[in-house]
Amino acid sequence: MGFGRPRRIALRLLLLMAAAGGAAFPLSAAAQQLAARPAAKTAAAHAPETALKGDRARTRFIIGLERTVEFQVFSLTNPNRVFVELPDVMLQLPPQPGEAAVGLVKSFRGGQSAPGKARVVIDVAGPVVVDKAAIEKSKDGKTTQLVLEIVPAEPGASTKADAKRTTLLAGASGLGAVGVQPPIPRPAVSPQMRALSMFKPVIVLDPGHGGDDTGAQKNGTVEKNVVLAFSLMLRDKLNATGRYKVLMTRDTDVFVELNKRREFAEHNLAQLFVAVHADYAQSSARGATIYSLRESVANSLQRSARGEASDNILSDKELAAAKPMDGDLGAIRGFLADLIRLEVERNRDRTSVFVKSVIEHMGESTNLKDNPDRTAAFVVIKSAKVPSILVELGYVTNQEDAELLKSEQWREKVSASIVTAIDNYFSNQLARMPM
Repeated sequence: MGFGRPRRIALRLLLLMAAAGGAAFPLSAAAQQLAARPAAKTAAAHAPETALKGDRARTRFIIGLERTVEFQVFSLTNPNRVFVELPDVMLQLPPQPGEAAVGLVKSFRGGQSAPGKARVVIDVAGPVVVDKAAIEKSKDGKTTQLVLEIVPAEPGASTKADAKRTTLLAGASGLGAVGVQPPIPRPAVSPQMRALSMFKPVIVLDPGHGGDDTGAQKNGTVEKNVVLAFSLMLRDKLNATGRYKVLMTRDTDVFVELNKRREFAEHNLAQLFVAVHADYAQSSARGATIYSLRESVANSLQRSARGEASDNILSDKELAAAKPMDGDLGAIRGFLADLIRLEVERNRDRTSVFVKSVIEHMGESTNLKDNPDRTAAFVVIKSAKVPSILVELGYVTNQEDAELLKSEQWREKVSASIVTAIDNYFSNQLARMPM
């Protein structure tokens, strides 16, 4: 899997090269959104439905959406246009009208208007109001769409709704807002429904061992069982917040190959990867330990990632598209290699912030081993793309730790502390930067 953010930047570079080479063109929202997302996301099984149809009395404008979102719609005059404000989601816009207007719509454009925000601007043939704006399912129920019904705003409009909105405009103009239609009121959305439409960081939990691989065993404690029980409780607590999308490499007693665990997190564009284990020692050692990737291994991954960026981040098709534009592919590859280096360094910084948060909050709920901040070259955390840690909850070889590992009350307390650590991590500006 390639690096998502550098790949998006690479595609934008190709578009800029096309514009610089004399092929300047206004990007539709669809084009801009496709350039701003990994290619895999555009290959949905069901493309969003779009439409532009109607006449000068009523025009229907349908925008395909990747999911249900909150939005704002309002119209302006001088010049006459309709604005649609959305979060930064993938948009599918109808075909452009061409030389002749379709109903009230002359043309439109769209794309990212600010970080995390998208806008569609519809140029219309005269003063209008939006009589309807609603999120609906397509006819087959498989995709989501925003349906706009645009009607003239002149006196004598043909429907009661037109007259009502004309009165609304008159009231607004008395306050100096000439030619402005206020945003259309929408039904209140419950906090639960709003949470469903929000972006949620992906967290992958990885209970160690499983299946024939039991892990450490001592004092009646089997590692594969206690780490799975702990991870399931942590998953449920994270899901209960409504703030995260939580995935697990295993949620039953099965074995998952080590590289597959890490690749699962990378494939799902995880913002955090947490491997959960229990330790074994010949000594009387006890307490939790948090491992991150050893610096020498991280440096090696950084060099490998630079090579991947140079060689693989642009597909053969994208490279072929750039050649007729006289694009400097060497410069693009060099730029991407530098960008990957920055991303890998940022990933290491994120991991460091997360480790400190886990140690701080987990230390309030259970014993930590002396110097709990450790590094290692464990396969599952050997990622240049996802902030990854491995938590050793305690030692099965220590009688006190073994009893705690089997205690549901202890799991409740410690898993809650890790939820707090994750919340604290995502409050950090570094964690909120795009990956």
